[in-house]
Amino acid sequence: MAAAAASGRAIRGDGSNRFAVLAAVPPPMANTAIMTVTSHDLFTLASIGLVQLLAVISPGPSFLITARTAVARSRMDGIKVALGLGAGTVIWAGAALFGLNALFHAMPVLFMIMKFVGALFLLWIAYQIFVHARTPLKLEGEAGGGNPFLKGVLVQLSNPKVMVFFGSIFIAMLPANPPLWMLLALLAIVSFNEVWWYSVVALFFGAGPVRAFYLRAKTWIDRITGVFLGGLGLRLLWNATVSK
Repeated sequence: MAAAAASGRAIRGDGSNRFAVLAAVPPPMANTAIMTVTSHDLFTLASIGLVQLLAVISPGPSFLITARTAVARSRMDGIKVALGLGAGTVIWAGAALFGLNALFHAMPVLFMIMKFVGALFLLWIAYQIFVHARTPLKLEGEAGGGNPFLKGVLVQLSNPKVMVFFGSIFIAMLPANPPLWMLLALLAIVSFNEVWWYSVVALFFGAGPVRAFYLRAKTWIDRITGVFLGGLGLRLLWNATVSK
């Protein structure tokens, strides 16, 4: 009560007292620093997610191990493989994101150099996917025993090209100093892409008609992916040249 009375006396006093009391009041929460998310940030996240999803859909070792497990053992074991692939993706993508981020903070000149390297690597990936589009998938073979989740993790970690790919698209498409929330959002996006796509493979690839349709469409899936990644690589290479 005494504090309230004192406060009332101060407010009823002259203007200087009033301003003194108001100055003592802490600023509202709305004026404090908050995380801002721009439309450009969201576009960057969506673009990286789309590029990575196209690379995931294009058949490779992860696709083969998931399909073989689902066909030879069970769909649930195939989904466990998909979860393992997602866990391996978190490890590779996290290493690429936070390792490169720390490196570029220490040596900023490397950022522009690696933008060129990342764009060139995307062009190489696009070329490899396109020229091997007609190579048939070999689904025959045993899925093998063991823990399917661990198998998925090990398959992903045994392929260092995954980290190189992540490093390339992150360098080429992210800003020089991305905020922490963007890095965490990217980890969630790329791991979710792996899990949902390979879960779909595990659930539906065991059905003969679905498997036959996908195998027939493989050539065009790879060609479209190769053209898209190639166009993106050329665009990023041009942007890196102009921004020198």
